[in-house]
Amino acid sequence: MSAAKLAQWPATSFVCSFRGSLLTLAALTLLSFTFLSLKSLRSPLTQPPSRDMVMAVPDLDDELSEIYHTPEIFKLNYVEMEKKFKVYIYPDGDPNTFYQTPRKLTGKYSSEGYFFQNIRESRFRTEDPEEADLFFIPISCHKMRGKGTSYENMTVIVQGYVESLLTKYPYWNRTLGADHFFVTCHDVGVRATEGLPFLVKNSIRVVCSPSYDVGFIPHKDVALPQVLQPFALPAGGNDLENRTTLGFWAGHRNSKIRVILARVWENDTELDISNNRISRATGHLVYQKRFYRTKFCICPGGSQVNSARIADSIHYGCVPVILSDYYDLPFNDIIDWRKFSVVLREKDVYRLKQILKDIPDEEFARLHKNLVKVQKHFRWNTPPVKHDAFHMVMYELWLRHRVVKY
Repeated sequence: MSAAKLAQWPATSFVCSFRGSLLTLAALTLLSFTFLSLKSLRSPLTQPPSRDMVMAVPDLDDELSEIYHTPEIFKLNYVEMEKKFKVYIYPDGDPNTFYQTPRKLTGKYSSEGYFFQNIRESRFRTEDPEEADLFFIPISCHKMRGKGTSYENMTVIVQGYVESLLTKYPYWNRTLGADHFFVTCHDVGVRATEGLPFLVKNSIRVVCSPSYDVGFIPHKDVALPQVLQPFALPAGGNDLENRTTLGFWAGHRNSKIRVILARVWENDTELDISNNRISRATGHLVYQKRFYRTKFCICPGGSQVNSARIADSIHYGCVPVILSDYYDLPFNDIIDWRKFSVVLREKDVYRLKQILKDIPDEEFARLHKNLVKVQKHFRWNTPPVKHDAFHMVMYELWLRHRVVKY
C-alpha cells in the first residue's frame, strides 16, 4: 500500500483491524496453552482406560460387574497400589504389651488383630521411612482393654506414646499427622483417642464404628469391616431354593432401633425375630444355620452403628438389610452396597415386612448373585490374599495417601 493511500485510510479502520488481529492471536494462544496443560495433566490413571489396558489386569476380569462403582478404575488403581504402596510401622514400644501386638484373631473384634498381623507380613511394609507413603501407629487399645486398663489410663498411654513419636521422629511434623493412621475395631479405641484432638483431627482413623454424626470423616477416615472370624460354616452360594424365611434377626436389645425391631416384629409369622441370642443349648450352630434358610438378614445397629452381623450375612449368602442411620459402610466408595444389600433408614423399621415382600424374586436373585461376588472382600486371611478384607482396607488407605504427600 502506498503512502498516499495509507494516508487516505481511516485511522479507526486501522485500529479495529489491529485490535482484531491481537484478539485472534490471544485466543489461539490461550487455546494452545489450555490444550498443552490438559495434556500434561492427564496421567494414565485419569485417562479413560482402553479395553486392552483393562483386560490386561488379572484376577478381576470376571468381576467387571455392577457391584463396583467404577470397575475399570478400581482394577487399574489396585495394580498400582500393589506395585508402589509402602507403609512404615513405628518400631517403638514393648512387643509384649499393647504396642505391635494384635488382639486375638477370633471374636467380633478380630479385624483389628488380623490387620496388625497382615501388615507386618505384607509387601506393603517398608523398613525405610523415607520411601513410605503412610505411617502406621501400632497401638492396640483392644489389647489394653483386655488387660483391664481404664479409659482414662488408655488416653494417657496413647498420648504419651504418640508424643514420643513426635519428638523422636520428624515425620509427623512434616504433615501434622495427615500421613499417619491407626487401627481400632473395638469402640474403646475410639474413646481412648478422643483425648488427643490433634490425632483424631489430623490422622487417618481406621475404625469399625464409622458413625459420621459423631466425628467420622468419610473422605479422611476408613471404615474397617467388623468380621466375626473364623466363620463357623462354609460360605453360602447358589442356594436360593432353600431360603424360605423372609427375614431373620436375633440379638440383644442394646440400642433404640433394636428395641423397636423386637417390639414390632418378634411375634410375626413371616419374620423370624428373636429378642435374644439363640441359646447354644438348642443345638449346634443353630444361629449360623438360620442364615442359610433366610432371604434377608436384618442388621440393626447396636451400641454403635456397625455390627458383625453384616459380614455374617454376606458370608452365609443372606442379603443384609442395613438398618442403621449415619453408618459409612465399609468400602462404600468402591462397591455399590445397593447392588447386594437393602439399605434402609431406621424409621423404615415399621414398614420392614412390606418393604421386603415388595422386592420381586428376580431382584432378590440379582442381589444374592452380587452378594456372592463380594464375599471375598469381607474375609480376613493369614497370610493375606488378593482382594480380601486386608487388601480392601489397604486400597482405601492408598486412595487417601495422595491427599497429603511430603
